[in-house]
Amino acid sequence: MSLTAGSRGPVELRNRPTGALVADREGVAAQFALMNLQERGTLFVGPGDPLYEGMIVGENARADDLDVNASKEKHLTNIRSSTADVLVRLVPHRQLSLDQALELLRSDECAEVTPAAVRLRKVVLSKVDRVKVARRARV
Repeated sequence: MSLTAGSRGPVELRNRPTGALVADREGVAAQFALMNLQERGTLFVGPGDPLYEGMIVGENARADDLDVNASKEKHLTNIRSSTADVLVRLVPHRQLSLDQALELLRSDECAEVTPAAVRLRKVVLSKVDRVKVARRARV
């Protein structure tokens, strides 16, 4: 995509080469789920943050988008073992400024700015609708 910038000629817009980790349901971000997701890429949310379907919770290390359940809790059982509850530390999540959020945007994403936070989300929130739009774009 190119834009004209006055007399300087066309300017190429950068597009990030990585995909997004997209929340697939509404809920609250759980430490157990984020611990497993931090292996897949950089996180933009921390434990206790509210989530909704279509919200981008992180940057995927691969080029494609990945729908994830960031609100998954650990199942509790009555059986305990000495190695089951090993202390796991989360890597601090990346707080996005407005400038950083705008640089990360792709054509199917938008930035959401509130007094409390700057968030990224998909333009089409529902996973089913995103798949339909992608099919139409391919044809």
